[in-house]
Parts: sequence; C-alpha cells; structure tokens
Amino acid sequence: MADTGLKDIGAHRRPTVFPTLLYDDARAAIQQLTEGLGFTEVNVYEDGGGAVMHAELAQGNGGVMLGTRGRGGVFDASMGGAGPAGVYVVVDDVDAHHRRAAEHGLDILMPPTDQEYGSRDYLVRDFEGNVWSFGTYSPRMA
Repeated sequence: MADTGLKDIGAHRRPTVFPTLLYDDARAAIQQLTEGLGFTEVNVYEDGGGAVMHAELAQGNGGVMLGTRGRGGVFDASMGGAGPAGVYVVVDDVDAHHRRAAEHGLDILMPPTDQEYGSRDYLVRDFEGNVWSFGTYSPRMA
C-alpha cells in the first residue's frame, strides 16, 4: 500500500503536511483566521514579549502553523522575505464559508464559483497578502 502521508489514529487519520506561515502580527492573523475563516485555535505559544513563537490552527482534519515574523530562530531566518503564500482548504459549504469571510471584511478575490472539474470554490486574501482558496474539491491521496 502506498504511503498516503496520513497516519492512522484510531478511526481517524492525522495529516502530515501543514502549511507554515509567518506574520508581522501573528496575533491579528490568528484572530482573522479563527473569526473570519472558521479555523479553530489549538495551541499558541508566546514569548515573554507577546511574540507568537508557534501556533496551531485546525480546519477540518488539517491545520496550519504560524508564528511572528522576526522572532528569531533558524526557520524565521530561512523564511527571510518569503511570502505571500497560497493555501487550499476543503470545506463542505463554500457559500456559507464565503458569507462568513465577507461579513468579517476579508478581501474576496473571487466569489464562489463552479469550476469545470466539479469543485465550487472562492478566493480570499488575508491582511498580510496570503491567498486562501476554499473549495469542495478534495484530492484523493491514496
């Protein structure tokens, strides 16, 4: 059997790939991603000065990790001026998800659109320029 990148944990599978983003204001990003895009805050670790050293947000059976840009460390230095990034997230109800994002003032780049390959999706840009795609297409990794 091919390695799908998903680890068995009981009846569920745990993803092994997590997009990781750095933000100038990671606290504001966490607020925008949870309130406006429906992510759930799982863990947030801050230093004594309030910089987010590491945060984990969940969406469905996947997630994203993020932190404060300029906080130091090898990853931060390696990312340099990287960004913006693009991230695709599978959701069940694209239209409801889009309404939530619009209600929270996110920059909608493309409204919900039916694609030729059968997906329905929309695009939004967060306040630091990352582009998030939310859609119904779920690639099979088996």
